[in-house]
Amino acid sequence: MEKGYFHGEGIAAASGRLVDEQASIDITADWGGGLVASVDGMRFAVPVRSLYAHLSPLYFGVGKRSRGATWLNVVSDKVMGLGGLVVPGTLRDSLYILDAIHRLDATEQPEVVVTDTGCYSDLVYGLFAMCGYQFAPRHADISDTQLWWIDTAMLEGGLTTGTRATNGWGDFNSLGLRRVLIPAIVQHWDDMARVAGSLSTNQVRAYDLIKMMTADGRLTGLGNAFAHYGRIFKSLHLLQVLHVEDYRRMIGAQLNVGESRHTLARRVFFGNLGRLVRGYERGMEDQVGALGLGINAIVWWNSLYIDADVKRLEAGELGIKGGEVTPEIRARLSPLLFEHINFHGFYPFNRPELSGGLRELRDPNAGSDEEE
Repeated sequence: MEKGYFHGEGIAAASGRLVDEQASIDITADWGGGLVASVDGMRFAVPVRSLYAHLSPLYFGVGKRSRGATWLNVVSDKVMGLGGLVVPGTLRDSLYILDAIHRLDATEQPEVVVTDTGCYSDLVYGLFAMCGYQFAPRHADISDTQLWWIDTAMLEGGLTTGTRATNGWGDFNSLGLRRVLIPAIVQHWDDMARVAGSLSTNQVRAYDLIKMMTADGRLTGLGNAFAHYGRIFKSLHLLQVLHVEDYRRMIGAQLNVGESRHTLARRVFFGNLGRLVRGYERGMEDQVGALGLGINAIVWWNSLYIDADVKRLEAGELGIKGGEVTPEIRARLSPLLFEHINFHGFYPFNRPELSGGLRELRDPNAGSDEEE
């Protein structure tokens, strides 16, 4: 067969297979454990008429066809794309992040979800916590962010919302912090658990739930319960940001990984001038899904040969003594390099005769082909 058709289900299965295969490469353990993922949006112009493309002069310019969509993609700390979805225009990413997390191609799910500034709310914190994820956004200005605390007397049911315990948490009583309303959470706990189950099984979309619980700009009773539950985890997250340097570095490093993947994606997606030319959501998802699959193939290939090079160096070849390639050095290596890749031309998918091994590695001390 000379031609084939890429469809969403096949793309997702192939991408998930690459994610699993890349996780078995030794060098990836120095990049992360696979339990941290970032979610970020990449904007694409849509020059055709579509219900899934909206106006945004900032990203798509001004004109009759200056519309676009956002590819909200999930990237693991091993630098592999785990999946994503197409969002119309440039709507608030926080309304769709949980939907993207529940539509991953990979079998192993992340535990910590990192996002950039502006993708958070107390309600979103609560939804993530109920679904078993740690939400870790990067806040633009922590100084203006409200911290919350739990009054232990309220946990025992002996304190109403209008009174304050005299022996709660010592100095916390004098800081003027706002309290989490435990009675509101207890009252709606069963409904909150049902919502979490519906989200995890993809019976409902987080976007629709958030819009429903914030109708007319005000939180419903269930939305208020989720918001107060989220304030517990929001305060814990902010305290970690303030006092744990490694936690702050992890957030920044993971967001940088996502931005670097977007740089590679722009180089790969040169066809159709980097635009989504399908008018339907399924067609758009097929395009960006194929893009994600291509990037994952590049990352897997680079990871494979970076691992082989590192092992070659650790074996004492090329004048490098064993042990000089430290974990800190290995952690800074990136599989997102693309200078050695030719993006233009024809792509024959012929299986090379390698007898189950890798191609012969280049000798860095030998002259390049251009010099010859």
